Amino acid sequence: MIEEHDHEYRVGIGEDIHALVEERPLKLGGMEIKYPAGLAGHSDGDVVLHAVIDALLGAACMGDIGTLFPDTDPNYKGIDSKGLLLDVKEKLEYKKWVIVNVDVTIHAERPRLEPYKGQIKRCVSGLLGVDFNAVNIKAKTNEGFDAVGRGEAISSTCIALIKRKYKRTL
Repeated sequence: MIEEHDHEYRVGIGEDIHALVEERPLKLGGMEIKYPAGLAGHSDGDVVLHAVIDALLGAACMGDIGTLFPDTDPNYKGIDSKGLLLDVKEKLEYKKWVIVNVDVTIHAERPRLEPYKGQIKRCVSGLLGVDFNAVNIKAKTNEGFDAVGRGEAISSTCIALIKRKYKRTL
């Protein structure tokens, strides 16, 4: 019998949406964006990092953000989502998963996110510990449709690819 190293690949998808509210900082992708409103939520409301977290957890079949960090737990009240993402990354590493890449779409009518996409990409890649080119950030408007299009909310979608080595016997 010959032993060969191979990789197992998995894909996950994550989505999140939060309402915009006044007197709260707007956090997207782990960074603060200058804007007169921020995202409501039990944590800091960072829809980008929440979508990334759910995509990674989904790919690894490890549940979802609401199960791991329930909004009924006062320990997560106002928490910085960067810490949540780092915790998930640590859980993935413990299970020997490696993040290959993430592709994120942010849906926001306002603010215009084009000037921030590179900074968000740098922040997300740094948090994940992956190459800058393994993260893609896109920003889209909803052309006036639904809560996002009316400027009442911001949402995000992420697809993540992870891999791990395993030995197989031929």
